[in-house]
Amino acid sequence: MDKQNRENLENTQAQMRKGTLEFCILLLIANAKKMYTSNILEELEKHKLIVVEGTLYPLLNRLKREGLLSYTWEESEVGPPRKYYSITKEGSEAIKFLTKSWKSLSNSLTSLLNHYEQNH
Repeated sequence: MDKQNRENLENTQAQMRKGTLEFCILLLIANAKKMYTSNILEELEKHKLIVVEGTLYPLLNRLKREGLLSYTWEESEVGPPRKYYSITKEGSEAIKFLTKSWKSLSNSLTSLLNHYEQNH
């Protein structure tokens, strides 16, 4: 594979991850009930979804503006107050919708992959 093709595939891979990041963040926060930004980054990394703060903050702000997340400020024992994010009712509804969408897409891709593997 030449360098240009490899770069194109890496870009496609990055876009695939980027497209699912919002869903992953909603799932993490919903499972934890509330999360601080550094905890979100740690959990994403545990699941092999490496994200930098510069990507996460704008996404959290957008999800907040869209009404899918809310936040509260809580005092910290080791510094200034921290902003903890939690899922709103609309966020829970979004998770249900995205779960159905993901399962449908996953089933379609699995079918295509199985067909490909049977023929190659």
